[in-house]
Amino acid sequence: MTPQPQSAGTDGESVTADAVPTARSLRAAVATFLGLDAGGAAPPAPASYAPLPHDDPPAALKWLNSWGCRIRYPRPGEPDVFGPALREWTARWYKLLPAPDTRLSDLTDDDIEPLGECYAGLCALGAGTPERPRTLGATAASKLLHGLRPYALVPWDEAIARKLHGARDAAAYTAHQRLNRDWARRVLAESGGDEEALANLYGCPGRPLSKMLDDYAYLTLTRSDTR
Repeated sequence: MTPQPQSAGTDGESVTADAVPTARSLRAAVATFLGLDAGGAAPPAPASYAPLPHDDPPAALKWLNSWGCRIRYPRPGEPDVFGPALREWTARWYKLLPAPDTRLSDLTDDDIEPLGECYAGLCALGAGTPERPRTLGATAASKLLHGLRPYALVPWDEAIARKLHGARDAAAYTAHQRLNRDWARRVLAESGGDEEALANLYGCPGRPLSKMLDDYAYLTLTRSDTR
């Protein structure tokens, strides 16, 4: 396949021209993703986009596993590794997240700047058991941040991060939020409506634009590895 020309994002990363969503290509991607979701070929969408409670680690763990993270629940009598670690992260970093009602397109550079450290802290969060320890990792950390701020923060997986940013570190995470904010603004300007109107138009009322853009990236970047 002939390489496509590249265009630079506002934060300096290079993005192939055919990777930038339009209102039309986003609508097609969302419809396709929802069809895959119904058939079990994509991660399940949550029933509600209310932010996850920041003080309920069992709910956060259940939510992560509903998104395919496969983090083992502690068995009776086993120490809870994830709960205390998440509470410690929350005490330090939660206050730096955008307000719960902030939309992706409304994020400012000041909103985005501390997110890299918030994300890095979650990546290193302890999970598993003392006998078989693990860290939360890059994909699960991005999903949990999306769960905490579903209207503002965009998750990713390894393929999306690698193809758009070449890394999954803190700088790449903040670059991903800036890139998707700019994509969100472009799509909204093109459609002429707000986020709610766009979700209604696409047949998915209530679905955040942050998740629709993740649907798009999943189809165009992640699944392109396995077609």
